[in-house]
Amino acid sequence: MRFHPFCPLDIPYPMMHFQSLFYVRSLPPAAGSMSSQAVKLRADDNYVVMDNGILEVYLSKKGGFISAIQYNGVDNLLEVLNEADDRGYWDIVWNEADSTGTTGIYERVVGTSYKVIVQNDEQLEISFTKTWDRSSMEEKQSPLNIDIRYVMLRNSCGLYCYSIFEHRKEWPAFNVPQIRMVFKLRKDKFNYMAIADNKQRLMPVPDDRLPTRGRTLVPPEAVLLVDPIEPHFKGEVDDKYQYSSNNKDIKVHGWISSKSETNPAMGFWVIIPTNEFQSGGPLKQNLTSHVGPITLAMFLSSHYAGEDVVMRVQRNESWKKVFGPIFIYLNTSSENQVQPSLWKDAKDQMSKEVQSWPYDFPASGDFHKSHQRGSVYGTLKVQDRFISDHHILAEGAYIGLAPPGEPGSWQTECKGYQFWTQTNKRGFFSINNIHSGNYNLYAWIPGFIGDYCNNVVLTIKPGNKVNVGEIVYEAPRNGPTLWEIGIPDRTAAEFYVPDPNPNYINTLYLNHPDRFRQHGLWERYADLYPNEDLIYTVGHSDYTKHWFFAHVTRKRDDGTYHGTTWQIKFKLHNVQKNGTYKLRLALAAVNFSQLQVRVNNPKEDPPMFTSGLIGKDNAIARHGIHGLYRLYNIDVSSHLLVKDDNIIYLTQTIANGPFQGIMYDYIRLEAPPSHK
Repeated sequence: MRFHPFCPLDIPYPMMHFQSLFYVRSLPPAAGSMSSQAVKLRADDNYVVMDNGILEVYLSKKGGFISAIQYNGVDNLLEVLNEADDRGYWDIVWNEADSTGTTGIYERVVGTSYKVIVQNDEQLEISFTKTWDRSSMEEKQSPLNIDIRYVMLRNSCGLYCYSIFEHRKEWPAFNVPQIRMVFKLRKDKFNYMAIADNKQRLMPVPDDRLPTRGRTLVPPEAVLLVDPIEPHFKGEVDDKYQYSSNNKDIKVHGWISSKSETNPAMGFWVIIPTNEFQSGGPLKQNLTSHVGPITLAMFLSSHYAGEDVVMRVQRNESWKKVFGPIFIYLNTSSENQVQPSLWKDAKDQMSKEVQSWPYDFPASGDFHKSHQRGSVYGTLKVQDRFISDHHILAEGAYIGLAPPGEPGSWQTECKGYQFWTQTNKRGFFSINNIHSGNYNLYAWIPGFIGDYCNNVVLTIKPGNKVNVGEIVYEAPRNGPTLWEIGIPDRTAAEFYVPDPNPNYINTLYLNHPDRFRQHGLWERYADLYPNEDLIYTVGHSDYTKHWFFAHVTRKRDDGTYHGTTWQIKFKLHNVQKNGTYKLRLALAAVNFSQLQVRVNNPKEDPPMFTSGLIGKDNAIARHGIHGLYRLYNIDVSSHLLVKDDNIIYLTQTIANGPFQGIMYDYIRLEAPPSHK
């Protein structure tokens, strides 16, 4: 008699014989092979089953949750210890319009109406819809209509997932900090996580994070593994934010199961073929996979940006957006080196999905097919007359379309779609497959400060190929460079990142390019500068060794925190009388900070410049090396400067805890323009 995957799955493992969790049948075709079976639909009173002969996906009729995925002879890849609605699902965090902050009401999306949209031998598409009305307010449901779609294709080793979110004009205003899709996998099977070529490792299990085995640190997402089930994890720190990545780099990530004599290793992967539907543009950081084992598809989040990227839908505002499709890809391998084999195959599949975008199979009319899209192309150059008398080719620039706004507003844009690419060596770019609509063209160029934004709204229509010709970005510049610190690349990665406290390490990031992902690096500042703050001497100091990656607070012996003042010492051979010098301060991240700037007088009151309270990026606590980019252009009167020795004082005044601080991207002092 066949084992039914939904009756016994809520029974904890210790109450069952281990073997009873599996029903081993003839194995389906391995990843990349074919099945002759047409796509089939089965349904009873409780579940809808999508089956193409390679995998079977069980969806709960009351909710649209993914309750089971059968593959490779295993009846469920999802966590059977969880309730059926806590394995694969969409969720949203929202709050009422007058609320502030990045938290709110947690709502797991429940599709109350089920419908078959497409059913034939080649494709099956199923819809679960949640419909809002005034009575939903009493049930604390978000004022949204949500249509969740699942698509299975013939000969496909996976499942496509997408959704359509809609807010109607007459509905209440509200805020949304987060929209995502979640998959919780079997902790008894999946133990190896891969999110990039150089970010792969065996992972602890959730039990290792319990108070009986781990010690919660600050922030509480971080746990020191004191008595883990596998002893080799002892002394490591586990924190989901250590595995965050930029949107542009989150194309495939997931988990690999352990291999046994009877079960080949399997991979479970989330493939995101485009970033067009994700908020915040290509540099927005988001979660990927982490201990659970959990793997995520983040569509909207406030992580590494704060309230600035909370979506605020106003009263009398109509809004609709399609999130996805993403592809849940499964593969299997019997090779000896299973992890490299499955990871390579997953990357190959990701490349195929990217090349296939936009898909031609989604049935929703809200998803734009290729014939409904347009393109924009042109050439980007830079003008900086103190570097070159000629326009400079903008090689490797990030250039994209986003809803109309101001320079840099794409960083916080979260209602519409964004379309980005990078220029080639000649500054040429071509942005393809753009939704019909109105956009501004935005860009930023590594090596130059500031943001480009055209002042003309581009209207994209189906089939349009818009040639914008030669675009010239006039980089901020008043005069020649007297000195500079760092590289204008919107991160603090080039600055000094200390070794972690050996009591709080993640072995993945030892001798790793992303060494900034280690826990507790903010505390190392006080170790390196126990009494005096950082002093940087232009012409002698090396920013890769002597400029700490984050301008943080200092913790005193009594447990209190204090603001810190950094000094930049430099010489001027002469000072132009009645001239205005320009200090460029490009910030990579800020969290609840106030930056004050003084010149040659550390007690000047008021300071020459103050930023006011800025930033809620929280990048320091969450092991990021950047958040939202900010640029301050500060006039420095010549009467504040002297011939020979000068000092600029940078003070971060807010000190309520360890995570107030600033990450600098780049600092430059320019002479008055007559020095050219």
